[in-house]
Amino acid sequence: MAQINVSVNGKTYPLVCAEGDQERLTKLATYVNDKCKDLTSKLGHVAENRLLLMAAVLIADELHDSMSTGGGPGLVGGLTEADMATVLNEVAAEVEGITDRLSAG
Repeated sequence: MAQINVSVNGKTYPLVCAEGDQERLTKLATYVNDKCKDLTSKLGHVAENRLLLMAAVLIADELHDSMSTGGGPGLVGGLTEADMATVLNEVAAEVEGITDRLSAG
């Protein structure tokens, strides 16, 4: 297993991934970060857990659209359904962990 650090919404998070998947996971985290930046520019300051949830929902919507049309351009369209399911499960686990930490703190 490999460990990388990714930055989302100005915070750095350590993530574990399979050896060789570091670049892919970094690109996916960058995609999530870009969604967060876009939302922040449109909405102003939003609580981090809500911001991450909104980003996850937007990405899930893109995935749904991509799967409905048989794929499409860009990062999401370039992944198989199994890859995206794995990524979404990882993102969901990360969001839940962040939410738990925010609730405890």
